[in-house]
Amino acid sequence: MSTGLLMLLTLAFYFLLLLFISRKSSSSHDNNAFFRANRRSPWWMVAFGMIGASISGVSFISVPGWVGATQMTYLQMCAGFFFGYVVVAFLLLPLYYRLQLTSIYTYLGERFGENTHRTGALFFLLSKLTGAAARLYLVVLVLQQFIAEPLGIPYPLTALITLLLIWLYTRRSGVKTIVRTDALQTLCMLLALGGILWAVISRLGLDFHGVVTTVSQSPLSRIFAWEGTQSFWRQFFSGIVIVIVMTGLDQDMMQKNLTCKNLREAQKNMCSYGLCFLPVNLIFLVLGILLFTFCARQGIAIPEQTDRLLPMLVSNGSLGSIVILPFTIGIVAAAFSSADSAITALTTSCCIDLIGVERHNWEQARQERTRKIVHILMSLTFFAAILLFRAINSTNVINAIYVMASYTYGPLLGLYAFGLFTRRGVRDRLVPWVCIACPIICGLLDHYAPLLWDYKFGYELLMLNGLLTFAGLLLCQTHKAARLSTT
Repeated sequence: MSTGLLMLLTLAFYFLLLLFISRKSSSSHDNNAFFRANRRSPWWMVAFGMIGASISGVSFISVPGWVGATQMTYLQMCAGFFFGYVVVAFLLLPLYYRLQLTSIYTYLGERFGENTHRTGALFFLLSKLTGAAARLYLVVLVLQQFIAEPLGIPYPLTALITLLLIWLYTRRSGVKTIVRTDALQTLCMLLALGGILWAVISRLGLDFHGVVTTVSQSPLSRIFAWEGTQSFWRQFFSGIVIVIVMTGLDQDMMQKNLTCKNLREAQKNMCSYGLCFLPVNLIFLVLGILLFTFCARQGIAIPEQTDRLLPMLVSNGSLGSIVILPFTIGIVAAAFSSADSAITALTTSCCIDLIGVERHNWEQARQERTRKIVHILMSLTFFAAILLFRAINSTNVINAIYVMASYTYGPLLGLYAFGLFTRRGVRDRLVPWVCIACPIICGLLDHYAPLLWDYKFGYELLMLNGLLTFAGLLLCQTHKAARLSTT
């Protein structure tokens, strides 16, 4: 059986399994189920599913290849991630549960005003579209190489079919379905990771002690760096802030947390999930070192874009045919687990924050009809974003995601920091201009800093962006008390 046919059959079986779970979980498919999962999700299921949603196809394909450029210094950022999850669990989740939010950007409206509310939601839409499209772009590229290209299917059609499959199993119950399918997809992804790791270790002829020795003696095993953009403190603190904004201020990640029965269960979910992130990424980095070691021993040239290292070794048969099945399951699970929740969160934010289906007290039938239309439109917008990213991308994808986050999540960081740590109001009509100006200033600083001060910004640009937004809000503050208590 050819590689492409085996992958196609695996994809078909996997999709039917997801569709079955969707049917079983869609006893109710109103907006309460789609947006909030009736607030009955088991915390352990949410926590386990979030691992897959965070890892995505980027980690599955890009992190092992990233080892060649940055060694294992990514673990410095992962160490910061855990403390970021603690901040989210004990600072942001209590606020969201106290206000009984469906969309977390409703807080900005209650705290500052309608313009700020819409600005926060629009920056989330931009952030999630770019980040999630970058993730799915990479996975669709692999599906294109293995399945679609031999059948003569063009890349745009491959991307459209992938999104259509995701729409089919999320259209009825939204986040209620996603909580369950994400748990399945995380299990599949971790089993696939184990299968690929076992295949590589077998090809290298190593036992456990041999793996430890190979990794520890590799020049790629460096974890700590003290200079440059990969220095420990820059990576560590960037990791904390990245989690706060890309999880705590992200409707996609928070929407699943807000489906838990109560705050205590949501906090258990967040802390458990945070503890898992470091060891899972350590396994991905170990896989990367073993792949580079394998290429060196076999005299295989490393591709210029290291994202393509693992797919290349699978496609040319270097790792054997046994790796095809776990590789297929892994990338498909990664693609679906990140994209399905992203599209659902985009639909939720658009309906609640921008259209205001619940604020306007529309009848239930009109609310559901609007949500279904928006869900379709968001899937199509997602498709356009994937094609745009394919046209302009030329860097490592995981690096590109964090760079984009520095610009798009920075204003959200500044808005929430000002709302939580001050009691002042702001001139609501000026907030959009502040949030637009700050990323532009950061872009100029990023361009000119190496020329003027011989300094190259890393992911700490996100913190600078948030700080500039906070300062801009101070300039347009009013002396009126906050519209909403911050405690």
